[in-house]
Amino acid sequence: MAESLIKAYNMSTANRLMGPLAQTNHFLVNISSLTPEVESYLQTYARAEDVRRFLSERTGILCNDASLPTTTFATAEVRDNFMGIPQQFAHTRIYTDIDFTFYVDENYTLLKIFEGWMEYISSGSNPLMRQETKSYYRRMRYPDSYKCNTLFVSKFEKNYERALRYQFINAFPKSLSSVPVSYGPADILKVTVSFNYDRYIVNG
Repeated sequence: MAESLIKAYNMSTANRLMGPLAQTNHFLVNISSLTPEVESYLQTYARAEDVRRFLSERTGILCNDASLPTTTFATAEVRDNFMGIPQQFAHTRIYTDIDFTFYVDENYTLLKIFEGWMEYISSGSNPLMRQETKSYYRRMRYPDSYKCNTLFVSKFEKNYERALRYQFINAFPKSLSSVPVSYGPADILKVTVSFNYDRYIVNG
């Protein structure tokens, strides 16, 4: 009780001194479409009748946790500048992976979509060979066939007017977290997906 009062007091004081502050719990994640190659593959793998419609309509609802992207510069040090002071210069902009945690729907459609998307990336081997075969091998697909430009994160405030929108260029799922299951008390199943991307664009 005391902690909540202190928090409310601090928020009230902050709003009075600095004006309203941005909050963490108003956001929307959207994947409007995938490449035609991935969508075609998913029609069979995920058995989802309309992958594009499912992603565009339900991804944002099922996303429980997300983060805004992190970016840094790789730098090089220059010493021979006859100034007696080492200087740092930026030479490469680095974008780190971004994580999303989703609720898993009852039909496991979202989990199947991400599993299928990653399966497609590494399914460039002989399509006639069954995976159970000992000689089965994996070969990566060409990036243009699985990277998409339709991953967005929008940040809102209480009035639901969009403040920022991040568009991730050439995004694809890099890792899929283990999904814990247990005979203990029932809980909602969740999965965390890490996306890699080349860069992002910010629109106000």
